[in-house]
Amino acid sequence: MLEYLFSNKNVEKILMYLCLHGKANATELRRCFNSSLDPIQKTLRKLEEGGLLVSFLEGKTRVFQWNPRYPFLKEVQSLAEKAYGYLPEDIRIAHYQTTRRKRPRKTGKPL
Repeated sequence: MLEYLFSNKNVEKILMYLCLHGKANATELRRCFNSSLDPIQKTLRKLEEGGLLVSFLEGKTRVFQWNPRYPFLKEVQSLAEKAYGYLPEDIRIAHYQTTRRKRPRKTGKPL
């Protein structure tokens, strides 16, 4: 849907994912969308160079999130949220509503 506007389908996926989850790393996005890591990393770097995203390290993992100082942040977020609303339910569940743990389970904790 927004692929034609941004000329890149990964931009659309990343923006909608960030609207829902707030922050993400490249490996998490790769698993979520079942795609290659390299194009996602290039897209994340491009969005960071453009000022839309900022990144920081959590341990050895580079995490990306919205740049609160970006002048058109609210407009881009509302556009991504609206595009997410038009996605079919099966795509929403398959790609955007993941229930995987984001951190390891405590040692000795029962399943």
